[in-house]
Amino acid sequence: MSTYSGGLMIIGILVLVLLIGAAKSRAEWIINFILRGVLGMVMVYFVNYFLSGRVPGIEIGYNLVTFITTGILGFPGVLMLYGINFYMIL
Repeated sequence: MSTYSGGLMIIGILVLVLLIGAAKSRAEWIINFILRGVLGMVMVYFVNYFLSGRVPGIEIGYNLVTFITTGILGFPGVLMLYGINFYMIL
């Protein structure tokens, strides 16, 4: 085996290891996003339930934008949604 083919084999193995690591990281990120989105929607539901009788018109809707916002930002995203909605009421 020549030095050239041995170097190509090492580079190929390194690229394979990096691709496996990236796939694992991507799967972990997607699972984390979905969990944060679902927990954010549950949080929105309970905050809507709690605030429905106290502050009229403050409810946040359940839609794709809300899910994506809470999925990316988590708890601060929920606070941001309510902050924007409260600002719009003023």
